[in-house]
Amino acid sequence: IEWAKDGLNNKLYIVQARPETVHGKGKKRITKIFTLKEKSKLLTKGIALGDKIASGKARIILQPQDSDQLQKDEILVTDITNPDWDPVLKKAAAIITNKGGRTSHAAIVARELGTVAVVGCGNATEVIKDGQEITVSCAEGKEGNIYDGLLSWAIKEQDYSQLETPKTQPMLILADPDRAFELSNYPNTGVGLLRLEFAISNSIRIHPLALIEPEKITDEKTKSEINELTKAYGNGKTYFIDKLAEAVSMVAAAFYPKDVIVRLSDFKSNEYANLIGGKYFEPKEENPMIGLRGASRYYSDFYRKGFALECEAMKKVRNEMGMSNVKLMIPFCRTVEEGEKVIAEMASNGLIQGENGLEIYVMIEIPSNVLLADEFAKLFDGFSIGSNDLTQLTLGLDRDSELVSYLFNEENPAVKGLIKEAILAAKRHNIKVGLCGQAPSDIPSFAKFLVEEGIDSISFNPDALIKGTENIVEAEKTLGIQDF
Repeated sequence: IEWAKDGLNNKLYIVQARPETVHGKGKKRITKIFTLKEKSKLLTKGIALGDKIASGKARIILQPQDSDQLQKDEILVTDITNPDWDPVLKKAAAIITNKGGRTSHAAIVARELGTVAVVGCGNATEVIKDGQEITVSCAEGKEGNIYDGLLSWAIKEQDYSQLETPKTQPMLILADPDRAFELSNYPNTGVGLLRLEFAISNSIRIHPLALIEPEKITDEKTKSEINELTKAYGNGKTYFIDKLAEAVSMVAAAFYPKDVIVRLSDFKSNEYANLIGGKYFEPKEENPMIGLRGASRYYSDFYRKGFALECEAMKKVRNEMGMSNVKLMIPFCRTVEEGEKVIAEMASNGLIQGENGLEIYVMIEIPSNVLLADEFAKLFDGFSIGSNDLTQLTLGLDRDSELVSYLFNEENPAVKGLIKEAILAAKRHNIKVGLCGQAPSDIPSFAKFLVEEGIDSISFNPDALIKGTENIVEAEKTLGIQDF
């Protein structure tokens, strides 16, 4: 059914109603398995993301400002990416980077978009020529291979309509709202992590403070760009609130009434600076990864006005649009006192914990979150273990560095010990606990560990959902948790 709302009389009209022929093809649910049929000269290799294959012309681009050079169906080859690259990554047929591990920015975005990607090659921009025809294969295990020429491959369809449903809930990790209705048809129990960064960098594009305090922008080109993007809205604040609410509500509607856990913005200062007008507001930090990010921004005098816009957008989604299945989650909350300040800040902006069923979760991604888990559990309604950051901060390594990527291991006893204690603390206080990360789909033994410890849910990127669910099912069978 296609409908429209009249802007003058506020009435809804049905414009068109017709059968969708795609629904007549039955209830089969299909996933595709790629197999390379031939090989040629191996140009370089790195970490494979997903299990697909792509081919086309390579386009070497070293900065996002040159994104117009990338044509349809071309393969992006670059050094490293950050959120400023998101619009470019979205149109690439495949992504190849010199730097980064399997939890780097390019890797995460590629998995969310379902794009073929190989990261951490080291020398991709040197050995691949601009315009060269290449084939990118992620269908040969954990290593992604880049071959010279356009090779052929086969695709086998696998029906997952009979996939068994485990007791431990398989959920999705999402970033791109445009894929929400497609992904809602996958076997899932909701969205365990909806990142706001993709919607902000792709749909809004402007730094929140630039919309609140436009008088601080002195560059005419930047002012013109902001005016052009916001001209259909009453003001910059309305632009941000409406655009963000639209993105989140699309996901919430696609999965309703299943839970959609929205992680509030977790840009680092250097990433915020890349938004339009961002350079006028953001500080320069030596190590943004452990600097002004997550919870510490929300109640700061520097950023609280920007956070208020996020709160207004979430309030609109829940209270005006009726998407009560949306839960909110606080990232990178270093101390219990910081958690208290954020909850108070949300309440001052009309997001009151418990009102209209609002639940507020916290990310468990810093060792302090686990060491003080009992105190955090008294404050929040649920835990979501972010295994990427928790591994990084437990082992003291940069997850974006290919030089130490071999040390990044969620199965390290120190990391598993913290995860186990976080789950136990949640159980002691009778709150929900889940985990967001790649390990449970890549490593069956890690999925078994989580199931054995009694975790409530595990969230996967779309390309890893089926494999991850199969790992959960197998673990539950082995442990005798559920009769299938």
